[in-house]
Amino acid sequence: MGEAEVHRTVEAVWRIESGRVIAGLAALVRDVGQAEELAQDALVAALETWPREGVPANPGAWLMTVGKRRAVDALRRRQTQDRKVAELGRDLGGDEFTPDFDAAFEARIEDDLLRLIFVACHPVLSPIARAALTLRLLGGLSTDEIARAFLTSEATVGQRITRAKQTLAAARVPFEVPGPADRAERLDSVLEVIYLIFNEGYSATAGDDWMRPALCQDALRLARLLQGLMPDEPEVHGLAALLEIQASRTAARTGPDGQPILLNDQDRGRWDQLLIRRGLAALDRARALGGTPGPYALQAEIAACHARARTPDQTDWARIATRYAELARVVPSPVVELNRAVAVSFADGPAAGLELARALADEPALARYHLLPSVLGDLLAKLGRHDEARREFERAATLTDNARERALLLDRAAACAGQKKS
Repeated sequence: MGEAEVHRTVEAVWRIESGRVIAGLAALVRDVGQAEELAQDALVAALETWPREGVPANPGAWLMTVGKRRAVDALRRRQTQDRKVAELGRDLGGDEFTPDFDAAFEARIEDDLLRLIFVACHPVLSPIARAALTLRLLGGLSTDEIARAFLTSEATVGQRITRAKQTLAAARVPFEVPGPADRAERLDSVLEVIYLIFNEGYSATAGDDWMRPALCQDALRLARLLQGLMPDEPEVHGLAALLEIQASRTAARTGPDGQPILLNDQDRGRWDQLLIRRGLAALDRARALGGTPGPYALQAEIAACHARARTPDQTDWARIATRYAELARVVPSPVVELNRAVAVSFADGPAAGLELARALADEPALARYHLLPSVLGDLLAKLGRHDEARREFERAATLTDNARERALLLDRAAACAGQKKS
């Protein structure tokens, strides 16, 4: 294996195993920032050693073992020869570096991973800081990769991650899974971060591309990881179901030149049936666990209605409208109401949908939300009110920061202008 190939292997291993390595080290040193530094030291050691000695049979365990050695060295340098140093030294065979690679990944590593997820997504941090830290610690992304994903500078992301670690340290956030008293709130914070990461990839808020699929894949990986760690939480499966089904449309959502293709215009033959099956299975698991469906499970129910329809005409829009009404009761939101208006327009006609959408015109939360005038434009066009529709599409185009979406909206405005002239 050549050096370049080894380096690619190291990068792939790091992307897969970094979360587990950092989690295991954080459980030892009780400091997320220090744990990441130790893991990075292990990564550097791999880049130096593996091209010369070959990739080990268990590369993740190799990284963990080296990270533990670095932890021992750091503790010794600080002259803290306490019980932990002695235990770590015994685990690693004293001064002779002949580690048991399989033992390096202890059974408790899954528990450590769950602890790391809850720490990285702690509500003391802002949502965007949680997302950046989660991608860094659990996704194995570099600062540069995160910056490119969110269309910001590497310096900004670096500062955001540094401040997040400092905030966690200052707040003395314990490295533990929250107890029953605040477990639900903390889990909501974790799910929110994964959903935020997915959405930024699925419908990019800015830039030249409508989607950034790599972010969707990172979010999917985190959702699947969480399913394995928390198999008895219905909303964990609900979120996974939603993301699997949404991601199934990726190949059909853009044309050859990257232009957006709206849901009802997509070639459903290009939807990924494996992801749909995974999503429906996760939704079945969420239902089987019982209880009142949460917001992610309800959204997954809506996505499932689309996934099951072979053609747009077969979509059960009445069921979708009912699910949106339930969602509005669980998480009241003008955005949910706007989506309900769209569903009602398909179930009961564009006039009924327009009435609901018009009622949201004065909502402060939607004042700069480009999808409100976009929906209004679509419904007005269906009613033959093309001049009004054109104005709404043009207004929507001024509110979006995504170049592809802006072009789509202006095209629709021009189409309305053409309809008026004819």
